[in-house]
This record gives sequence, structure tokens and C-alpha cells, in this order.
Amino acid sequence: MVQYKWVALSNTTLGVLMGSINSTIILISLPAIFKGIHLDPFLGSSFQYLLWILMGYMMVTAVLLVTIGRLSDIYGRVRLFNLGFLIFTVGSILLYLTPSTGDLGAQELIIFRIVQAIGGSFLMANSAAIITDSFPSNERGKAMGINQVAALAGSLVGLILGGILASIYWRDVFLVSVPVGIFGTVWSYWKLKDHSKRHTNQKLDIPGNLAFAGGLTLILVAITYGLMPYKSSAMGWGDPYVQFSLVVGVIMLIAFVFIERVVEQPMFNLSLFRNRAFTTGSFASLLQSMGMGGLMFMIIILLQGIWLPLHGYSYSSVPFWAGIYTIPMMLGFVVFGPISGAMSDKMGARGISTFGLLVSAVAFIFLSTLSYDFSYIPFALMLFMMGSGMGLFAAPNITAVMNSVPPHLRGVASGMRSTLQNTGQTMSMGIFFTIVIVYLTRLLPGAFSASLAKAGAPVLIPVFTNIPPTSALFSAFLGYNPVKTILETGGLSSLASLIPPAVLTTLEGKIWFPTAIAGSFMSSLRVTFYAGSLIFVAGAILSLLRGKRVVYDELGPEETGVEPPEEVRIVDGKPVSGESAVKTESQ
Repeated sequence: MVQYKWVALSNTTLGVLMGSINSTIILISLPAIFKGIHLDPFLGSSFQYLLWILMGYMMVTAVLLVTIGRLSDIYGRVRLFNLGFLIFTVGSILLYLTPSTGDLGAQELIIFRIVQAIGGSFLMANSAAIITDSFPSNERGKAMGINQVAALAGSLVGLILGGILASIYWRDVFLVSVPVGIFGTVWSYWKLKDHSKRHTNQKLDIPGNLAFAGGLTLILVAITYGLMPYKSSAMGWGDPYVQFSLVVGVIMLIAFVFIERVVEQPMFNLSLFRNRAFTTGSFASLLQSMGMGGLMFMIIILLQGIWLPLHGYSYSSVPFWAGIYTIPMMLGFVVFGPISGAMSDKMGARGISTFGLLVSAVAFIFLSTLSYDFSYIPFALMLFMMGSGMGLFAAPNITAVMNSVPPHLRGVASGMRSTLQNTGQTMSMGIFFTIVIVYLTRLLPGAFSASLAKAGAPVLIPVFTNIPPTSALFSAFLGYNPVKTILETGGLSSLASLIPPAVLTTLEGKIWFPTAIAGSFMSSLRVTFYAGSLIFVAGAILSLLRGKRVVYDELGPEETGVEPPEEVRIVDGKPVSGESAVKTESQ
């Protein structure tokens, strides 16, 4: 008979697999999706739809995870995990059935993605806690490693399937999650059992939930709208509403801290932040997400908008090939994820996780040396190095964080860890996009002027120098033929008639536009790579400072099939014998 721990791992891994397939399949398929709903990239509203589809999911999960973690500690992790599978599957079906086109179609996609995000929040808040509940401490790293490999394998499958399905029919990309979701829902309701330790007579902290969710929502919404054009500015950081949202959001989060100190049953036990292992590991995860979250999107823009067209790939085929060419990053994670998890069971997380972040920091520096017309083999090795560093960091760090908290607080602790991780991803998009747009605003007009003059079409210089950098990025990412789109949709046929046919053919070909923006984009991208490297170094320092390994373990041999090793256990600061509490050991 299969031990229950493997049943629990299979359920949680299936949830992670479904979520990761969904995230990358949508990222790689966005060109086909936006073309399918007939969205014009040069409309002012289009870029905000792109941001909301990408960042809305992360925002919703970041806001809900701690609350759901707390609810899971009260009502049962398995019950809410199962509900997450069901909601996520319903969201996938709604996305496939999106009825409208244009702006309304984009808004429907965003709403249905939010439904998915609600389901994903239930899955993310409980996966790590269920694994921790089900495995003994000397096997958790291995289990987390397998779980993380599934996440990256799903990302890899999503990239490849997205490229294939997007070239067939854009709606099909949403169907991939449906059979996985249906099977996972049935499997989890049938087999998963709640082994969590719960306290009785628990209540939900309404003021704390409102302060935390409201404050975090305002901050993340402000970051999103700060990336959008505002009046004559390329970005919205000068928008009074953005500034107001940031200030009020910060005030509400500060108020949340004071609320949690006085309520009888707080939403989040702030004493966990006095736990050095939990705090350093969670914030190291935040910094890792800040460095990594926007990287994949920038790499996709680089490949789809510049490198692949310059190497002869048609605009319609670039999503598929962009997925193929990013495989080395996934392979690095798949190779080192389970190895690092198993090693951390014996060696602890500090050395392995710290080394992983430093490897990825060096990979960022290597990426900054690329020209826009780089050779693929060095690029692939850099991506593999980046993925390897992430694989070395992820499983040991998650295991160390979850090991360090008492069993009855694992749900809310997992929620807080995931919240910090998702917040880091949203902040990463804000950081990377801000850097790129600031540099493109300064560099792009001159680049367009020089390229148009060299091509023999100076008459178009006033038109192209007024293109917002967000529109240039968006059109490149979606794989549109930007010159043809500008001339056809902008009522510029009279200008086009002044351009010699041979010159017009050059401008509307695959080479001119990518070449025109390449130098400016790479200059901005290098700065984001430097920023990512610094963020990873800061994360490595935090990881190094995590101190001694702390492991809470209340599982007996009848639940795990493994007799726990004889070690000193501590309950409420006192050594005890028998079934247990906490053990500490040096790294």
C-alpha cells in the first residue's frame, strides 16, 4: 500500500504542475490571444490590459494568500486545497469561453484570470504546508525538490504547448489546464486527508484581514498603474492617484502591524518574524522573486521582438521558438532542484541556498555582456546557469522556512511566504519595466530618427519619435509588423505614398523595426540585469544570515512510516522526550 505521504505529494505536485503550465502557456501565447480578440497594440488602453493579464494574477494571489493560510489553519488545509482545484478549473473553462473581442474581451480575460487566481491562492497557500505535515523532517527537502521540479517541468510544458497551440487556435491554450484540473479535483477530494494540527475555537481577524488586503492591494495597483503612460509622460509615477494609493497602502500595512499586536486572535502571528530562520528565508524568497519575476518576460520580449525576427523567423512563429529557446533555464532548475532538496535534508539550507543565489547573480552579469545579435550557445549556457542557481535555492529555502514554524501555524506561514514571493514578482515587473521604459523614453526617438534617415524615409521621423515606448514594446512582444500597423491604422497612407516602394518594403520587413529598437532595448536591459544581480546578492546575504536549522516535527511513525531520529526536542523552551516539538541543529 502506498504510504500517505506520496499521495499527498502527488496531489500537491499536480496542483503546482497545473498552475505552472498555466502561467507560462499564457505568457508565451499572449500574441495569439491578443490577436484572437483583435486588440490593437497602439491603442492607449492596450498596454494596461497586457499588464493586468500578467500582473493581475500575481496581485490577487499576493493579497489572498495570508488570509487563506489563516483560514486553512482554522478550517483545514486539505478542505481549502481541494476547493482551489475546483475554482481554478472553472476559471480555465471560463477563459476558453471568453465571448467578446476588443476592449471588452480583454476585460473578460482579466476577470476570468482573477477567478483562476482565487483558485491558485488556495493551492499555493496550502501545498507546502500539506507536504510539511505529511513528510518527516529528514525527507521534506527531497519532497519539496520534487514539487519544485514539477513546477519547472510545468513551465517547460507550458512554453512548448503554448507555442504549438497558439499557432493553431488561441482559445486552445486555456484548455490545457482543464483535464489536469478535473483529474486533480477528483483525486484530491478522493484521496487527500487532513493531518494538520489545529487549535479549537479560532476566529477570523476581520480588521487585520481588511488592513492587510487593502494596503497590499493599493500598493500593487499603484505599481501597475505607475507603469502606464500618464498625460504626456511615458509612465504614471507622477499620477496623483498612484502616489495616493502608495501612501495609503503603506499606512494601512503599518496599521496592520499594530492591529495584529492587540487583537485576541491575529490573522498572522507576528511572533513568527522573531523566528530568524522563518524571517530570513521568507525575505530571501522575496528578493529572489524580485530579481527573477520580470526576467522571463524581458527575455521573451528580447527573443520575440528582436532576436528571432533578426534571425529569419516569421512573426507568427516567434512565440513557439521563444519557448524552445528558453528551455535551458528550465533544464537547469530541473537538474538541480531535486539534488539540492535532497542535499538540504542532510546539510541544511544555508550553504546551498546562498550559493544558488550567488550563481544566479553571476548569470545576470554574464547576460549583461550580450549584444542584441548574440550567438545562441553562450546565451543558452547563461540561461542554464540562471536556472541552476534558482534550482539550488528554491527547495532548500522553502523546506527551511516551513520546518521552522509550529505545525498549527504552517498554513498562515505558508501563506505569508507565498505572499512575499508573489509580491516580489509584482515588484520585479515594476522595477524591470520602469528601468526599460525610462531608458527607452530617452533613447528610442534618436534611434528611430537615425534608422529612418538611413533607410531613406525621413518623412516618417515625426511619426515614430512620438510612439510611446510602451507601444513599441507591446508591438514587439506581440509579434506585429509594427510599421505596417502604424501606417494602416494611423491614417498615414498619404505619408506612405511619399516613400519609395523599395524603402517601404524594407521598413515593413522583418529586419528594420527590430534593428531600430535593438540598441536602445539592450542598453535598458543591461541595467535591469545589473539590478537583478544586486538584488540576488542581497538575497544571498539574507540566506547566509539564517542561522541554525530549526525543525518542528509532530509526526509519529504511524503517520509517516519513518521513525523520527532520537534528538533533543524542545516544547515551550523545555527539553522533553517522546513525540514532539522542535529540534535544532547547526547547519
